[in-house]
Amino acid sequence: MTSLASVVSSSRARLFACFLRLGSQQASPLQLHTGASLAAKSHYEVLVLGGGSGGISMAARMKRRVGAENVAIVEPSETHFYQPIWTLVGAGAKPLSSSGRPTANVIPSGVEWIKARVVDLNPDKNCIHTDDDKKISYKYLIIALGIQLDYEKIKGLPEGFAHPKIGSNYSVRTVEKTWKALQDFKEGNAIFTFPNTPVKCAGAPQKIMYLSEAYFRKTGKRPKANIIFNTSLGAIFGVKKYADALQKIIQERSLTVNYKQNLIEVRADKQEAVFENLDKPGETQVISYEMLHVTPPMSPPDVLKTSPVADAAGWVDVDKDTLQHKRYPNVFGIGDCTNLPTSKTAAAVAAQSGVLDRTISLIMKNQTPVKKYDGYTSCPLVTGYNRVILAEFNYNAEPLETFPFDQSKERLSMYLMKADMMPFLYWNLMLRGYWGGPAFLRKLFHLGKS
Repeated sequence: MTSLASVVSSSRARLFACFLRLGSQQASPLQLHTGASLAAKSHYEVLVLGGGSGGISMAARMKRRVGAENVAIVEPSETHFYQPIWTLVGAGAKPLSSSGRPTANVIPSGVEWIKARVVDLNPDKNCIHTDDDKKISYKYLIIALGIQLDYEKIKGLPEGFAHPKIGSNYSVRTVEKTWKALQDFKEGNAIFTFPNTPVKCAGAPQKIMYLSEAYFRKTGKRPKANIIFNTSLGAIFGVKKYADALQKIIQERSLTVNYKQNLIEVRADKQEAVFENLDKPGETQVISYEMLHVTPPMSPPDVLKTSPVADAAGWVDVDKDTLQHKRYPNVFGIGDCTNLPTSKTAAAVAAQSGVLDRTISLIMKNQTPVKKYDGYTSCPLVTGYNRVILAEFNYNAEPLETFPFDQSKERLSMYLMKADMMPFLYWNLMLRGYWGGPAFLRKLFHLGKS
């Protein structure tokens, strides 16, 4: 890591470099398996809905609380994906194979894997129903069902992905199409979109734009590329410190950003994208493209939208401090499916898992939760193949930075953290319930600061 010599100049920074070296190794993860000999039960002390980052992390933590035989996960998927790396997969910097592992290998040993889909929640009777006509009851329920991708809400999709020149980093089926479209680009408009809905990893729609611009420069195609970011939002980023830094990059690299523009149709056969002006409903614009990256509209999973656990918008209705449900004291939520007023990221899930673990442990003892979630989330804004702005902030959109330097600046060290260190932490610590976010690092790095 000699290229990081300017960063690793203190004992605290050397510790960080150690993490980076660990992350850059292709370490073979310890294999975690379900207990195949366990007989399927119809009641569990802790039932977890969803086998994504929040569900697996909480199952590992609950296993230590109540024993593996008393915990079950309901999850239909055979493969578990580390989705944050798809930004780099879509830009050709990482192989898709690096993002997935068998679900059976990440479920904590001894925890029952109920390979089914949840079709109904009945919190009044402390039970759920699955798509294989099974009823499962619980003492405590953790909802970690993630977020739903709604490509079909854009006219012409998802069938439009059968055509070339179009991709999306948000789906395992379309992320490699982004890289293909990037490689095949010759000249014309390269368009990147942000929908008029909540999304997971709100920085990802523009990360691929910066990476594409860097790729065009590397391959000599930049003079022939008109790069356009059409976003339904009114600002490039929700935290001013990082928005200001991004605006400088946008200006320096001659990128076009159009606000309040929502993708409503893709005419893939003609390579045309149709946008609605949200400030003037009904007014549309058709733009031809040589490359199109689509960020789909997103929503709560259908099973939650009409469930008693949902708020009016369909998200799991939890207390923003404790993650306990507002109406059902034995129900809890974590991650993208909740109505927590913060960005939906894996980093947020990590921080939430530590708080939720403590919340549930106290509820189990008939005590009042005391540990509060401050809304911490992180978005490593990839601005090139070796640079990242590490945005970290809280509920109030105030920077909540870990490292003792200005994180609004593009840094190689933060890129290495994004590309190598974070996947290592995810597979080896977070999914095993040992990573609750960087709060302890923040204390370490800022120790002694006035």
